[in-house]
Amino acid sequence: MSKEAAQIRDDSFDDEKARTNHIEEAFTTAPVIELTEEEKAVERKLVRKLDRVIIPLTALLYLSGYLDRGNIGNAKLQGLFTLLDDDDTKYSIVLMSFFITYIIFSIPGTLLAKATSPALTIATGCLIWAVAASCMAGVQGFASMIVCRLFIGLGESMFGQAVAFHYSLWYTPNEIAKRLSIFIGCGVLAGAFGGLIAYGVSHIKSSIATFRILFLIEGVPSFVLGLFVLFFLPSRPETSRYLNEKERSVQFLRMDRLNLVEKKKGIDWVAIKYALTDWKTYVISITYSCMNFGLGSVSGFLPTIIKTMGYTNSEAQLYTVPPYAVALVFTLTVCYFSDRQKRRGLYVSLVFALASVGWLILLIVHKNQKVRYFATFLVVIGSYGAIPLIMSWVANNVRYSESARAVSLGMLNTVGQCLAIAASFLFVSKDGPKWTKGFSCNLAMSGLAVILSLFMTAYYHRENAKRDEAEGGPPAKAVTLDTTVLYDKTIGYRYVV
Repeated sequence: MSKEAAQIRDDSFDDEKARTNHIEEAFTTAPVIELTEEEKAVERKLVRKLDRVIIPLTALLYLSGYLDRGNIGNAKLQGLFTLLDDDDTKYSIVLMSFFITYIIFSIPGTLLAKATSPALTIATGCLIWAVAASCMAGVQGFASMIVCRLFIGLGESMFGQAVAFHYSLWYTPNEIAKRLSIFIGCGVLAGAFGGLIAYGVSHIKSSIATFRILFLIEGVPSFVLGLFVLFFLPSRPETSRYLNEKERSVQFLRMDRLNLVEKKKGIDWVAIKYALTDWKTYVISITYSCMNFGLGSVSGFLPTIIKTMGYTNSEAQLYTVPPYAVALVFTLTVCYFSDRQKRRGLYVSLVFALASVGWLILLIVHKNQKVRYFATFLVVIGSYGAIPLIMSWVANNVRYSESARAVSLGMLNTVGQCLAIAASFLFVSKDGPKWTKGFSCNLAMSGLAVILSLFMTAYYHRENAKRDEAEGGPPAKAVTLDTTVLYDKTIGYRYVV
């Protein structure tokens, strides 16, 4: 498609008839790709083949990553806090240090996956955080904890959004959310496993502090997993030996018909500038930041919050498991329906609304511990359920350029993790068991996320309607668009609502 045909509105047209002819010409010159019945059969087998390798490896990575990131909340109750002189501020700084490198290197880490090999980038990140997480078993004080947490953040910055980018190379928009829900669901599962593992470790009789055993049990397997990912995770469709030539051809066809195959290799710096100056990138990232505010509160303090409901340290570890288990089922379910209906925004707002109810209950109910414990289910759902939905939303709506998509996904962490730093300082011992400041701040952030997600839903819907009107209706299915010039302003480009 020419540059002229790519324009949605061209002020050089003096009358509506000329504009209509221009738009019709753009669509007639755009090739329509339809798969034959044989190719559709190959496609179904191909997707199943991809799922057998990509989903298990990346899901195990997320399980491993969240165990290594979040086990500090469990370790706090197993003796780690004493190395910090029982100082809430020091503990909060240790929590915060993870996010420093995670934020700084998220965009470079995701762009590295675009510029080189996604599999290599993801595996390298895993190996870095695995070594650092294992080294947490040997920490002797405040400084060594900070160093380890900085490197855990560095490793994970090369992983989280890079996996979402990796999925976008292999899966179509209506296939991503349910698979990301499995991926993110393993982070939820990590919360459940983390509580069970911590409960079991707390009963080990050893001269070694139980928190050191906990770090080793959860850190060393991550290193082995990183090696598996390095050698077995398919990287890009055009280079992967995992596909035969027929499968490779069908993969290109099924992605090309949705304008998901990038012809330009390397990094497109113009597209990066475009994404960085797009206001939508920042609104979605702020919404993601609201989610991370709750996630940082849950991962760092859920065992402590539950303990104040009248449980012992070991019981508190065990009682963290059910909220995570329910959140896992909820996340898988909501993402399944989101993919099926090809909608994101309303589901995102639903998840944040549930989180708001949970934080409100914790804020206003002080004596009924059963109700308060029920509220922890809602806040854990809100902390995890929105992650795959927002990541899918970004991947779906920034499909016009791999470079822009990598930046936009990286921005989810660069901007989106900023509030997680603030969450590290919310729950100090003297505020328990009411935790008024922590609960009210989380309520405010969840409420803001509801508003922002509804606003973006309305905006995308309105913009699509305007383009339908300007172009004489929605675009035909399977029309290949040339988005290399005007990106998401190309004729026929529509947003996922």
